[in-house]
Amino acid sequence: MASSKIVLFDIPSKEPNHAWSLNTWKTRLVLNYKGLDYETEWLEYPEIKPRLEPHIPGKDQYTVPTVIMPDGTYIMDSKVIVGVLEEKYPSPPLPINWPHVQRYIEELKGVFENLRPIFMPAVRDRLLKDLNREYWNRTRSGHVGMDLDQFVKEHSAEEAYKGAATYLKNTISYVDFTHAGFLLMFRQFGDDIFQPVLEGTGDPELHLKFLEALKPWTERDNY
Repeated sequence: MASSKIVLFDIPSKEPNHAWSLNTWKTRLVLNYKGLDYETEWLEYPEIKPRLEPHIPGKDQYTVPTVIMPDGTYIMDSKVIVGVLEEKYPSPPLPINWPHVQRYIEELKGVFENLRPIFMPAVRDRLLKDLNREYWNRTRSGHVGMDLDQFVKEHSAEEAYKGAATYLKNTISYVDFTHAGFLLMFRQFGDDIFQPVLEGTGDPELHLKFLEALKPWTERDNY
């Protein structure tokens, strides 16, 4: 059914609910930046596939962000979504094909690879509701090739932060909403995790100022 609003599918956190996922933040920031009329439909992890599959059949995996456009079209994948939004709503413009964007994404893969012992249990224990724990443990254990808790035991926090710092010092910080989504996700875990990540960049104040500059578009995070 057509609607005047865009619908953004996102994953809720524990109460008080706030957006936390890097990938959904990228789309939320674009919507906020462009001043588009949208509403959030919150989906727990086990609800994502049943909710989306009837409208986007034949996918191997169902993920958020996904949006419903005003004409009723479902679009999945943040990269695809931003392209459609930029085409349909070109003002204010948001350049999305800068060469350093892809460079940053490649660097960010290395950051996440090193920080898995930190953020994987933090998502489960600090952000997700209990009904998501089984799904998160099962899927993330598959990602690391062993029981998630065992994986955490075998990798020290010090090594994780040190490994991530190697990448963070070499990245270009101002990569719009992808970098903001990364920072916002790790800030949501708490200062004991966020501060070491900032320290690893070599210039924590730069990233904090970056977030401060984006406040007009980051404040809407729970509806």
